[in-house]
Amino acid sequence: MCEGDPVNQNWEDRVAAAWASFDDYPEERAHEFRALIDALVDELPDDSPLGPFEQACAWDSTGHSDKAAPLYREALAGGLGEVSGYKSRRARIQLASSLRNIGQAEEGVRLLTPELDGPSDELDDAVRACLALCLSSLGRDREGLSLVLGALAPHLPRYQRSMANYARALVEPVEP
Repeated sequence: MCEGDPVNQNWEDRVAAAWASFDDYPEERAHEFRALIDALVDELPDDSPLGPFEQACAWDSTGHSDKAAPLYREALAGGLGEVSGYKSRRARIQLASSLRNIGQAEEGVRLLTPELDGPSDELDDAVRACLALCLSSLGRDREGLSLVLGALAPHLPRYQRSMANYARALVEPVEP
């Protein structure tokens, strides 16, 4: 991005600073936090997918999944992936979580399942955790537990191989 662009490192730094201050806003002041994010979004061009993404995150983080979900969809449809692959993946994870919270877990599963085969990054465990929650909401607890154990296994100081095998065994058919 060049210096004259509305979205530059200064803007990103101010957004990061706003999010770093999130815990300074108790529930009764959540509207103030959302106003802070809205003020930053107002600096963006109207067609920037970063705006609805940041607003969705603010609504989501303050307990309003119902208001967040349409904004995540808008950000993704508006080309968030072209602006930031990382934020696009975050949006899919967070949208799936919001969908689960509003009773649409099946859509969350459809949204996140392809992420299991996508390029790996630091969000892999978050994909698996949110997908596991969606699966659990649908009564598919064994599949969810398998995902969580599979995500946990590499982080264990020991038993990585056995936990990974146990995770697979939860969802693979038992051979006679």
